[in-house]
Amino acid sequence: MKGTKEKKDIVEKEFVSFPDITADVINVLLYRGKEIVKAQNLWGGPTETVYQGWEKLRTQYEDLCKYELADGKIKLMYLIANQSKTDGRMLFRKAGYAGGIYREQYEGKTQGNFPVIEFILYWGRGRWKGKRELYQLFQNKKLPKEAWEFIDEVKLHVFEMRHLPEETRKNFQSDMRIVVDFLAEGEGYRSDKKIKHKAALIKMIKVLSGETDIDDIEKWMEKQGIREEDELTVCELFDQYVRQGRTEGRKEGENRFARLVQILMESGRNEELKRVVSDQNYREKMYMEADLL
Repeated sequence: MKGTKEKKDIVEKEFVSFPDITADVINVLLYRGKEIVKAQNLWGGPTETVYQGWEKLRTQYEDLCKYELADGKIKLMYLIANQSKTDGRMLFRKAGYAGGIYREQYEGKTQGNFPVIEFILYWGRGRWKGKRELYQLFQNKKLPKEAWEFIDEVKLHVFEMRHLPEETRKNFQSDMRIVVDFLAEGEGYRSDKKIKHKAALIKMIKVLSGETDIDDIEKWMEKQGIREEDELTVCELFDQYVRQGRTEGRKEGENRFARLVQILMESGRNEELKRVVSDQNYREKMYMEADLL
């Protein structure tokens, strides 16, 4: 049985991998709402690259890789990572991912040469606090000022999906619009927007809400006579499933909080116990620490 974090990672990865959603995300976040990338021009690429470890070759994995084709040739490669918490060393990972692709181009293992764009979809509740530029990461190093001229810059492009401004959110045309609006507006969110990827959307909404009971979605849809090709609006689907499951979700949330309290009590962490009761952001941080997401 998959753990909570693994389930969440898989759901996020599968949702963003739909070509229409991938193209929508790229157009809105990278090209500021302009329809530059077409879904039909995106092709899946390798998510695994190899690098030299201390004693042997090791592999590293990216969540999603898409080639953008033009006239049958690779125009660009997009690497997309989903993150639920800040990773202070993500800059190093980015350098490794992009470097691995460029190394393959150097060795002639790819179809021609092409630039690589990597960016992060950050789903955490708190704001991203990690460094976004290599210069910032090394700013406390006592280096000769001349050295900075020769240190290559690496930048981390992070999009905080729970905190996107409305003018950005309204540019989404795919089911991603539903997700980001739900995250911004909460349970009061209502919309007549039609849903394309129904099962994937429900799973995405549930895992981002902290719920893990996602294995029965397809069975529930079959029981209700709902097919993926049916026209269904957000309100209709939410009323039938998501809102219907809020009672169970609240119960699960209560059980999760009780488990966190038990862990802190057994560890004698009384000050932290007091804080999780009143500080929601700190409570979410402790849920992550205790692997209770």
